[in-house]
Amino acid sequence: MTRTAAAETVYLDWSATAPLRPEAAQAWQRWATHVGNPSGSHRDARTARRVLDDARDTFAELLGCDPGAVVFTSGGTEADDLAVQGVLDAAAPGAFAVCSAVEHHAVLDPVLARGGMTVPVDRDGVVRPDVLAEGLRSAAAAGPVAVVSILAVNNETGVRQPVEDLVAVVREHAPGAVVHVDAVAAFCWTDVARTTASADLVTVSAHKFGGPQGVGVLVVRDGVRLAARLVGGTQERGRRAGTPNVAGIAAAAAAASATAADRTDTVARVEGLRDRLAAGVLAVPGVVPTLGPTAERVAGTLHVCVRGVDSEPLLFLLDEGGVRASAGSSCQSGARRRSHVVDAMGVDPDLGRGALRFSLGHGTTTADCDRAVEVFAAAVDRLREVAP
Repeated sequence: MTRTAAAETVYLDWSATAPLRPEAAQAWQRWATHVGNPSGSHRDARTARRVLDDARDTFAELLGCDPGAVVFTSGGTEADDLAVQGVLDAAAPGAFAVCSAVEHHAVLDPVLARGGMTVPVDRDGVVRPDVLAEGLRSAAAAGPVAVVSILAVNNETGVRQPVEDLVAVVREHAPGAVVHVDAVAAFCWTDVARTTASADLVTVSAHKFGGPQGVGVLVVRDGVRLAARLVGGTQERGRRAGTPNVAGIAAAAAAASATAADRTDTVARVEGLRDRLAAGVLAVPGVVPTLGPTAERVAGTLHVCVRGVDSEPLLFLLDEGGVRASAGSSCQSGARRRSHVVDAMGVDPDLGRGALRFSLGHGTTTADCDRAVEVFAAAVDRLREVAP
């Protein structure tokens, strides 16, 4: 449990950003004051380049690719944007992108901005292979499909997509398309190297697994034509210009190694904690699970909807009680918007306005879950007392 000096808090927003792992902090502290630019030729520059190369080797092993396929970016959003728009920029005129309706906005927005199309999902937010096949057949009638993006694990609900089956569908119905897998929400809970072995492009983001914010990775396998979005230098084999964040990348690699090393034990322990949390939260009247009982989900996410309650005031009361969580909605320019994921799943709008995500991590404890249930139940009761 993460605590502040002022008050005891329960951090259940690991899917938004995970606390920095000690291994990452140590790596950052070691290299943050090093002045060498890895693009230079003197001794300090060569030292920085070795740090970068070591990190590249680490990610290559963990993501199942050659070191030369690893492209460091400023985060998952840039990596996703490069995957979608970089492929489109390198493709023939008229080519477009396809993704599911529940993708992270880092994928969804570029796809839509470039005139692409989305594929619907079922009630659990899963893309069914036959639905993707039909979507690709329809897309082929409009023009060549250059890239298909698949979300390995949904960042809001934690549901898994059948990545291997979906990649097989793309190979059959759009054989010329590049397949991108957004694995940002998957790395903590799955062996991404195995899950994405058949994909052409793969994205991960350091701050989701205990690395620093501002570091992402895009795997670009051999044969993928990708135009750089950031130009002005030859870094990352010409695929992403700019001086790399050496200390941040070293810290990200340290966090990734630590995450992979204890993944099996963490998944087993956190799954039990999530089930304990779910039992308490769902015992509150009017609280329903967003996913069905047979949906495949990762261990660290519990997504529910609270009937008759808005998530915004609920989150405020949870925060006042020391529980950090998030909702399936976002506030932008002061306007509250319901989650596009919940909408795409067909959740009743009145129920969806009470969407809430608790997300756990390797540092979550039994006490965290029990305290969260206590604060949650009291907050729901309080809101219902004042509801019209």
